Amino acid sequence: MFRGFPALIGFFVCFFITGAEGTKIVGGKDAVPHSRPYMASLQIQGRHICGGVLLREDFVLTAAHCDLMIPYTVVLGADTLEANEPAKQSLRVLRSFPHPDYTELANDIMLLKVGSRANLTKEVQLISLRSGRLRTGSSCITAGWGDIGDNNTLANRLQEVNVTIMSPRTCQRRWREVPIARTMVCSMGSRNIQGFCSGDSGGPLVCDGASAGVVSFSGRRCGDIRTPDVYTRVDSFRQWIEKVLNDN
Repeated sequence: MFRGFPALIGFFVCFFITGAEGTKIVGGKDAVPHSRPYMASLQIQGRHICGGVLLREDFVLTAAHCDLMIPYTVVLGADTLEANEPAKQSLRVLRSFPHPDYTELANDIMLLKVGSRANLTKEVQLISLRSGRLRTGSSCITAGWGDIGDNNTLANRLQEVNVTIMSPRTCQRRWREVPIARTMVCSMGSRNIQGFCSGDSGGPLVCDGASAGVVSFSGRRCGDIRTPDVYTRVDSFRQWIEKVLNDN
């Protein structure tokens, strides 16, 4: 039923056969190179598994379901993951901080402490956290290197897509028995088959240039308006984020 958490369980079985399966942008477009300098790629042995954003030179924000409990790295400054780009910085993940109340769907947010501080350049920049309520109908973007065709085809270049914020009531009605909490935010594309997909987990919902959400889960079919894309609402976890950053 879901893209995101279950897909990463499957990762352990099929990674070396088919590549990572997490939550790509479908129906999107190539981002202008390095126009999203806050984007991070979480990788294992050079393979992309999840997205994230750089909050501080030594901290990345992502989804808790991306915590694989095995050594992985954060790659910054990338446009094409396969290319040997001089702007790229690869940092070892030192420690993960999944939210203490994380369950399969709820509180799906995590901070990653990296072993050395990122060097801020034109291609590597921090992103701020968006405060306040997201209005229904607001236009935002989501970005990632995930599946571009809902068929295990990861993006070669960073993709992005415009999405519209959906009311919690409409989102809950479409998801039916799946609880949509106040700590979540839903979006849909301008047309069907448009949104995030496998490999985009942990990536951002960016509204007004700031991080407003973290890619959490979607339906069995990527970009399906019958099961809207669901993000963890960043503003709901601001105090927890600030405490982790201040304590580390």
